[in-house]
Amino acid sequence: MLGYLTDVKGIQVGHAQDYEAGTGCTVVLCSEGAVAGVDVRGGAPGTRETDLMAPENLVQKVHAVYLSGGSAFGLDGASGVMHYLEKKGIGFDVGVTKVPIVPAAVIFDLTVGDFRKRPDFNMGYEACLNTKTKNDVLGNIGAGTGATVGKYFGDEFSMKGGLGTASIKIGELVVAALVVVNCLGDVTDNDTGNILAGALNKTKTGFANTIESIKNELKSKNFFGRNTTIGVVATNASLSKSGAKKTASMAHDGFARTIRPVHTMFDGDTIFCLSLGNIEADVTTIGILAAEVVAKAVVCAVKSAEPMYGRKAYKSFID
Repeated sequence: MLGYLTDVKGIQVGHAQDYEAGTGCTVVLCSEGAVAGVDVRGGAPGTRETDLMAPENLVQKVHAVYLSGGSAFGLDGASGVMHYLEKKGIGFDVGVTKVPIVPAAVIFDLTVGDFRKRPDFNMGYEACLNTKTKNDVLGNIGAGTGATVGKYFGDEFSMKGGLGTASIKIGELVVAALVVVNCLGDVTDNDTGNILAGALNKTKTGFANTIESIKNELKSKNFFGRNTTIGVVATNASLSKSGAKKTASMAHDGFARTIRPVHTMFDGDTIFCLSLGNIEADVTTIGILAAEVVAKAVVCAVKSAEPMYGRKAYKSFID
């Protein structure tokens, strides 16, 4: 294992955040363009520019992926990313200008800080200015600033989520992931099954175990708009749009291995896949590796998070 989405050549990652407001955004730049696919599994997504990524549609490459807090309001920041790229002459050539293709997805973090302040045009532009070729700042950063996990019993018993990343290299092939973990469910260790972060018990000294709680007592609950885990998988393998979409689909297995429950009607779980190279590898192999790095990135996100906004974090229980 290496560790970063930027281990894939041609990727830059930048963040901007407002810690007082409890929100932020993250931009993944691929200025030379990347063949892209997307798979949306959650029942409450907040996205833009995902239809054009379908294999049968015209545009072949995207120039950035924007991840944000702020719920649907946060999609405004993608316009700042477009402005940054247009000024650099990057985008889909329409004659009079070049139109940057910037798909986006958001999480709900409005109950964490000041709901009146959300990622906007200026914050999206700032994230572009902050892009680097190594995304080694994790946890409470960018779109992970206001992320929380384990909300089945309400925000009061939730814990801090965040932004995480991971990568794997086999020969010349690199597959990497960056995720923002803001799930309804608990986050577990894929190897042991132990809960790392999630819904706390009534005394907040341990975990309630969401799945077991659901098994023991079926209740009707309103989780409207509190959740969603989003992410980007990137590889230096050569993929078609269909191959990128299939990879994004298989990458969701990484969520399923580490988040319990996942893909609920109250999550907008979305994964983008970017192909930026010419390494030959079959889609099945890439998809299997994508699921592995997504699972690692989810664990990385909660282990990197710091206690904040009145929420405990994984680190709160580590001596």
